[in-house]
Amino acid sequence: MIRLRNLVPGDVLAVQRIYSGASVTFTRGHPMTNEEAAACVTTAITQSWAAPRQRWCFGVTAGDDLVGLIKLRDRAAGHATLSYILRKDSWGRGYGTDAVRQVIAYAFTTTHLHRLSAKHHPGNPASGRVLSKAGFTRTTVFQGRAAGAPVAYPVYEIHRTPAPGLVGSAPADGDGRLNRP
Repeated sequence: MIRLRNLVPGDVLAVQRIYSGASVTFTRGHPMTNEEAAACVTTAITQSWAAPRQRWCFGVTAGDDLVGLIKLRDRAAGHATLSYILRKDSWGRGYGTDAVRQVIAYAFTTTHLHRLSAKHHPGNPASGRVLSKAGFTRTTVFQGRAAGAPVAYPVYEIHRTPAPGLVGSAPADGDGRLNRP
């Protein structure tokens, strides 16, 4: 259905398109400029080579079409936050759930991470359904602000379950790269 891949310099216009229209309603609140999209792609490429890796940003592709981004940010002690954004014309097709499931598998088999968390704007319940379908459990509420007003963001978590008979947490770290050309 979809595939995750690292971003490449030619993705700037697609990233700008992803961060536009209704897709940014509950994130940035305004469209991304070409310069911001170029910086986003450059940063993602640079971070893909960091060691140790603290941020992951993967493109979500349907066929050859870049329709979204999914990110992990290492918060320390084996915990990372997950975020994702899809272009509006790709909503409702299962791409978000599939991307989240793929990133969970990647995080728990390729990195040192053993706990992921994510939150969503309460005005976007579809994002909560994506997280639940992918195996996340709602755990708490984060009191934040959006557009100057208080907002109660539902927070979700998922934990790596150790393989039967193993003591400890993480498998050996991989290089943290995905589909490197």
